[in-house]
Amino acid sequence: MARTEHMPLPVSRLDAGPAGSLLSPARRWLSLAILFLVTTSSYFDYYVLSIVLEPIKQEFQVSDTLLGVLGGISFALLYSVTALPIARWADRGNRRTIITIALVCWSLMTAAGGCARSFWQLAVARLGVGMVEPGAVPPSQSLVTDYFPPERRGTATALLNAGSAAGYLVGIGVGGYIAAAYGWRMAFICAGLPGLLLAILVRFALVEPRCQLGFPTAGAQSESWSASLVKLRRKRTFVLVLIGTSVFTIFSFGVMMFLPSFLMRDLRATTAQISGTWAMSIAIANLVGSLIGGRLADALSKNDVRWYAWLPGLACALGAPLYWAALAANTVAGFIVFDCAAEFTLALGMSVSFAPVHAVCGSLRRSQAIAIMQLSFILIGAGIGPLVAGGLSDLLTATRGVASLRPALLFMVLFLVPAAAAFYAAGHSLPHELEA
Repeated sequence: MARTEHMPLPVSRLDAGPAGSLLSPARRWLSLAILFLVTTSSYFDYYVLSIVLEPIKQEFQVSDTLLGVLGGISFALLYSVTALPIARWADRGNRRTIITIALVCWSLMTAAGGCARSFWQLAVARLGVGMVEPGAVPPSQSLVTDYFPPERRGTATALLNAGSAAGYLVGIGVGGYIAAAYGWRMAFICAGLPGLLLAILVRFALVEPRCQLGFPTAGAQSESWSASLVKLRRKRTFVLVLIGTSVFTIFSFGVMMFLPSFLMRDLRATTAQISGTWAMSIAIANLVGSLIGGRLADALSKNDVRWYAWLPGLACALGAPLYWAALAANTVAGFIVFDCAAEFTLALGMSVSFAPVHAVCGSLRRSQAIAIMQLSFILIGAGIGPLVAGGLSDLLTATRGVASLRPALLFMVLFLVPAAAAFYAAGHSLPHELEA
């Protein structure tokens, strides 16, 4: 009997991945653990900036708008130039090599930020970090999809994405401790140097399936860059997930960049409370939410693959009022309680937000699809989010004084509503666009 649009489609229709028969289960999970560390490193290098915005503001005497530029546009500018070429390389070449090179480069540029003697020197260093960051997530996502069978990809993708929470914890917790004890410059240096050791681990411990299967992979030269872009553009699911995640990242990058400043200014939180209690609490909430979310998505999608898109939409819808309550709290304890609930809820769904893209993009353009998403995250999320939050805070300073960040961040929560709607719509088209 023909399948109608009202009948759910099981996840078993997805491809098994070329590395499925090459790696033992233990080797798959070891590889995932290494890629988790890569993701953690990339987000550590980005989010360490947020905990040192206040000392940077005081030393260089700059506005919140310029801090938004430092946390957004200065990082996003070169990212936008290099993202798609690196992704094209990752779809055809050795992803292990790409990740190794990128790790070395962004680690050195992060450490160089600690040597900056002016605001604009620091901005240049952040430009350098952004230039090579595309070598992290797209190749890692592509490798995970090759390593794991379809019925485990939701869990694997969620665990990989949990590296963002771990990176935020290390950036805020460890970075904040180092900044408090030794200054913000040392925080940048310590954020960068461990990546050099991780690059060695990636080079010698990861497996590139294409090395066993041969270069180029079957059909790798059969589709041009422009043809890949046209096919992705015609995938309604991909376009809607791209919109949903991009709108979500306007909220995410804008709020997370300024939350430490909000805690310091509005709630009079100490560095120890921010780097210790709060950072640890939200990291645990994110990690637990990601673990549960990945398994939940895999379980639900066994019978109906649409849940790979619906779960992120539901998380955005439920997370919005929780985040609003957190930002409306008048005590540090109250903020932490509601913020942990919000972060857990968002992690439950957003940790699998790449899964519907993996399901519809096709193996020949998987890294390219993820790179387009990451490019949108950076240009729209990192580029616009902190700038909107910082600019709105500056506009409200005349009437709200140092309390201007609270209404600015409350406004950012509204972006979760259209994000939820986009994911819900993506779920309806997902069963009809699956591609191995």
